[in-house]
Amino acid sequence: MKRPGNRSNAMRDQAGFAAKSHYAVLDGLRGVAALVVVVFHVFETFADDNRFRQIINHGYLAVDFFFLLSGFVVAYAYDDRWGRMSQWGFYKRRLIRLQPMVVMGSLIGAALFYLQAGPVFPLISTTPPWQLLLVMLVGCTLLPLPPSADIRGWQEMHPLNGPAWSLFYEYIGNIAYATVVRRLPDFLLTLLVLACAIFLVQLAVFGGHGDLIGGWALDPKGLHIGFARLLFPFFAGVLLMRLGTRFVVRGAFAICSLLLLLALSLPRFGGPAHLWVNGLYEAVCVIVVFPLIVAIGAGEQAVDGVSIRIARFFGDLSYPLYITHYPLIYLYTAWVERGKVSASRGAPFGVLLVIASIVIAYACFRLYDLPVRRALAARFLGKAA
Repeated sequence: MKRPGNRSNAMRDQAGFAAKSHYAVLDGLRGVAALVVVVFHVFETFADDNRFRQIINHGYLAVDFFFLLSGFVVAYAYDDRWGRMSQWGFYKRRLIRLQPMVVMGSLIGAALFYLQAGPVFPLISTTPPWQLLLVMLVGCTLLPLPPSADIRGWQEMHPLNGPAWSLFYEYIGNIAYATVVRRLPDFLLTLLVLACAIFLVQLAVFGGHGDLIGGWALDPKGLHIGFARLLFPFFAGVLLMRLGTRFVVRGAFAICSLLLLLALSLPRFGGPAHLWVNGLYEAVCVIVVFPLIVAIGAGEQAVDGVSIRIARFFGDLSYPLYITHYPLIYLYTAWVERGKVSASRGAPFGVLLVIASIVIAYACFRLYDLPVRRALAARFLGKAA
């Protein structure tokens, strides 16, 4: 059955498989979510670590949405290729798709590191260049660092580029898919997804904080949060694709974008005395709302038009924007804290940061990511891109 998208099925991919059309709306929604993440992080600078003051309060749930999309897209792209494709062939394709921008994010993080020195990052001023270079090289591999190797003071497994933590879990999800999940019949996969949903609800509702924030630290708490956030959406995405759940809705990209923006932007629910209320909201978003959005986006039949072209642009922008913007956030946070900058005074510079993040991301996509992936595909998959 021909899927809606922006590529012809008659094309061949780098390994000689029939190329599949892309879900342009789903690609675009990834970009919308990435943009929300950037704006969320700008506002977070002025929240003083108070979760109840944060504007665009649930922007961090974009990560859970990314995991859901990834499970769906990976299953769509590869479920019918096993037998003609080895596990190593799958891993090569995923590395070629994801790793170049991981390297770029680490390089940008290292280039801006010493400019971020200040009270909010107490370890930067005591970090020698050799240690910075070592952390940069480890960051290029995506191997996580323990808290003892932190050079910033925020306990991140990737202290030069914090959001890389979610790519670490993305790789774990891909390995789980290739080794176990792809072999499961739908019934067992459904049971697995239900078990993972219980794990997620336990964290969100009964975990003590009333939210799904966290996952970036390589310690027991961080690993608990990271796996709870990964497992349900990633495996649910695989199941959603296999079950063929699609809803054909006119104007799917606009409707899905509005639903996603609303889910990620609502104020925090409950209060300090009722943390479980907010946790329940976030669990419902991940378990119900996000799969609904993906099902609507996957049902889009159009292959051209204004909304599809906009979706393609956001799709191209999505991953580079997510993986390169945070070094600028570090820089912005350090400036705000050093100068005790108010939100009103910092707002224009926050707007400039968002614009600069988009420009850098798109430049990375066009001038670096695309040509590097084409070269790697030609070298390691044996076909010209």
